[in-house]
Amino acid sequence: MLRQFLYYTTTPSLTPALPYCRTHRKPLKFLQFSPDTHQVFPFTVLEKKPLLFQEYMAEIQERSKEGEMPTPDAHTVGVKNQKAREIYTNRGGFEDDKPTKGEVMSWYLYGLCSYFVHTVLIPIVFPLIISQTVPIPTEPEQGWLKSFKGLKCKQSQMQLYEGLVVKTIKIGSKNFSPLEWTSISWFTGLILSAPILGIVSILLDYSHYQQLIAGAATGVGALFCLPAGFFRKSWIFPPYIAAIVAANTIVGAAHARHLGLMIRGFTGYTIPRKEFANRRSFSSWLSLYSTAAGCLGAAIMASFTYHMLSHSDHFTNLWVVSIFSGLTWGLGMVHIFSTNRATETYNDSESSSAPMTHVLSIFRYPQAAGSLAGVFVSSFTSMCIFGAGLLYALGYLCIKSENVLFLWLIYFMVPMLSLPLAHPLQQTMKLDAEKMQLLGFILSTLTSGFGFYYRSTNWNKSHLLFFGAVQGTATGLLHAFGRALWLDCSPAGKEGAFSVWFSWARALGACAGFAVATSLPGNPGRAFGVSFCAGLIGMVVLIFGNISSFRGAKAAGHVVRSGRSSPVHESSEDNMKSSITTEALHHGKVEV
Repeated sequence: MLRQFLYYTTTPSLTPALPYCRTHRKPLKFLQFSPDTHQVFPFTVLEKKPLLFQEYMAEIQERSKEGEMPTPDAHTVGVKNQKAREIYTNRGGFEDDKPTKGEVMSWYLYGLCSYFVHTVLIPIVFPLIISQTVPIPTEPEQGWLKSFKGLKCKQSQMQLYEGLVVKTIKIGSKNFSPLEWTSISWFTGLILSAPILGIVSILLDYSHYQQLIAGAATGVGALFCLPAGFFRKSWIFPPYIAAIVAANTIVGAAHARHLGLMIRGFTGYTIPRKEFANRRSFSSWLSLYSTAAGCLGAAIMASFTYHMLSHSDHFTNLWVVSIFSGLTWGLGMVHIFSTNRATETYNDSESSSAPMTHVLSIFRYPQAAGSLAGVFVSSFTSMCIFGAGLLYALGYLCIKSENVLFLWLIYFMVPMLSLPLAHPLQQTMKLDAEKMQLLGFILSTLTSGFGFYYRSTNWNKSHLLFFGAVQGTATGLLHAFGRALWLDCSPAGKEGAFSVWFSWARALGACAGFAVATSLPGNPGRAFGVSFCAGLIGMVVLIFGNISSFRGAKAAGHVVRSGRSSPVHESSEDNMKSSITTEALHHGKVEV
């Protein structure tokens, strides 16, 4: 027989304090107690033996009056229990801390106001503006009225394409095209943001300046969108783009961290395995609808860009697009300063000191490291297919300008319908985030595979729009479920450190995909082939890397055994135990 102590514990729903059995993990009113042998046994039907607990409590009270056993002080127990509740609430527990509809809608609003920065402003608008700062390229061999495949084309469209791909920017002995100049600026912003993100990860998890960080990053990024047309020089754009990329990466980390806090607020700090489906449903629901809202913002910005390109003065009108982008991005600060949840921190900044290696804590969680690879590969694949397909349609197929608009709208607006429909599909088939991400990789490899196989064929408009819809859905699935899987693998108190990795890896993958797609605009088959291989690598990582939402959440401490309780109970046990020792019942030791 194992000798154990009985101690008092209270929960928010059970008052007064009840004797608790450490072995059987339940209050003694659910246990059978024998006064003769002092043994405790669990029994399931309390109604059949209601007097056992009453007799035991009567004996305890009688011995307490005789001074034979210590009685817990009710005031002390209440104070400690209240403290445990406060600690749990500060940790983002579900008690009185579930996200409201207003908070969720404001979080969607920021996705609407910022998603286009990554998908439209940097890869489309800025290359077009830079192309207006360089001299008009010389006429190609086939002339301005034919594409590189010999198809009939407008002169303005071919001049626009040549202005993007011809290496007219001279730096020393090197020449760069506006697309390559954008890639260099993009990568420079990522390099500059890397050390800043290390500091930001500590501030997000160990301070109360989260709103200030997100607001300042948004303000700086929006501010650098405004002066894009002050100087009609190509050398001025790398600082602009680098600052916007760094700001977008920082605020992307804060936005992802806020999602992690809302998920924890809805489900609680820890949940039993049987309730993990609720967490899975809630996290995917939020991430999917936020991505759909972001696609709406991207569609609006792409349509506005097309409209402004229809005017004769491209440079000035594209500058207006950049200004409008900055103002729209700045509107997202409504979300940042409308909720206090972002200032909540699991770590007590007064008693906890942030380790210098806090940002590297991800590598202690293999599931998180594996999902990080999936984030990078998915972002790379999506941007590489998007860039290669768009350049091929412009310079080789020479599709009509209105069809370019239709392609953008299909790419960004179809996910507004398909992503919300993916949620009931996930719930019906009981799929985890990694399986839905795998579906996104399958759709991406389908698109890139067809693009590579038919690289020498003249595509019809219907084919182009169909695969635009397929790839748009794949991009949305990869982003939404990649973020959900990532947060499942993020431990409480380290959401900031993990989110900066997510944001930076996503931006790095997009930059690499953009560079590959635009470095060889005359060979789209190579870009599609690289995208196809990258998609296969992503699937191999997810399948053979043994990556799973449940296993990641379990390793991160979000899922516990079904018999365990929430942190309020654990805090109560630690802070409010009061032993009933041998002096309580024949010197208080109870054999269990």
